[in-house]
Amino acid sequence: MTRPADWSLELQLEQVEERAVDPDVKAAIADAIRYLHSGRSQKRRGGRELVRLLEIARLRASEESEWHVVRQVQDSLDYLDGSLLRPDFEEYYRIHQDGPRNELNRDYVAHTFAAAYHFLEWHYRKILENRRTATVDEVLQQLIDLSNDGRFVDAPAERPGRYRIVRGRAEMALWLERVLRYRIEVEDPTGDSRRIVSSADALAVLADDEDGLALLRAAELKRQAESLAEIRRIAEDPDATEHAMQTKLEEQPWIFGGRFVGADARRRLVSGDEIDIPLIRADGSLHVVELKRSRGASIVKRHRNAWVPTAEVHDAVSQVVNYLVGLDEHRQRIYEEFGIETRRASGLVLIGYPAGDTDAAEEDVNEALRLFNAHLSRIEVMTYKDLLDNADRALGWT
Repeated sequence: MTRPADWSLELQLEQVEERAVDPDVKAAIADAIRYLHSGRSQKRRGGRELVRLLEIARLRASEESEWHVVRQVQDSLDYLDGSLLRPDFEEYYRIHQDGPRNELNRDYVAHTFAAAYHFLEWHYRKILENRRTATVDEVLQQLIDLSNDGRFVDAPAERPGRYRIVRGRAEMALWLERVLRYRIEVEDPTGDSRRIVSSADALAVLADDEDGLALLRAAELKRQAESLAEIRRIAEDPDATEHAMQTKLEEQPWIFGGRFVGADARRRLVSGDEIDIPLIRADGSLHVVELKRSRGASIVKRHRNAWVPTAEVHDAVSQVVNYLVGLDEHRQRIYEEFGIETRRASGLVLIGYPAGDTDAAEEDVNEALRLFNAHLSRIEVMTYKDLLDNADRALGWT
């Protein structure tokens, strides 16, 4: 979203027009200024049309090699989209100031810097008074937490002239931001979340309180992030076993977007086969996950000037095809015995972690698998890194 055009932008564009040399460049900048002045009741016009006109002016300046104008018009565009802040913009172009530097801004920065360090010194002493054995890392973490919570300072109406920092608000705000941005819903917080409460009464209080429920969900989000970090560590470890990876992934079914089928059912879905990770997705369909090696797996090879999946990948896909064929053949029995519909079953092969195990760049591996997957019907091949990166994005960590 662009910033509304204002007087500072108008003055800066007039400076840029004066510094331009070529008539076509001057005319393009003049068009932008003319549009800026065309608003009703002497209001300045901005929006997409002004951005378009400035981009034309930038292009004209580049065609005439007036690179100083290109940079200044780019500053205008950066100011409009908010990436260049008003104090810097006005000081760069000495707008509304007589001297070489804005003394008000300088004094403001100096006083803020001094006050911040005075506050940190006071808080540091308070920490040591309460915990004389606190380590440097512990003190530093408390100061970091305080800094994060400080962004949400409030001013109590009952205490004029005083301000308050409520500890823990930063984590709650981060949770809320990620929920709103990524539509994450945690329906059954477990593990660390449940350990927050110590009695039925405490649970009732938290469940009835909006902030309490937010804390439960925030704790669950943090637990998921920590689990992802552990899974990534295993995936990057060349000595880790498939069993270690399977154990950790089974604890986090949300990564695949489903819930696990019980271990007993897993062994009996298809006679003679034990599926690594069978899941029931939200639409009720069965999803089969086949785990292969993370590090050391051969994913792609060079063939006729292109990267293509290796025999190891094809073998894994064939294995999942056999699973799906068995599920189709025993569809009626599986439905009667377990209540699972296998007609729309799909499969995922997890294999490899592009990190030096192949001469191909990560982008080449992903492109080769994307083309390969485009020709598959009910099966997808994915690297562990791609899976974990997707999960990180779902939590908002990357």
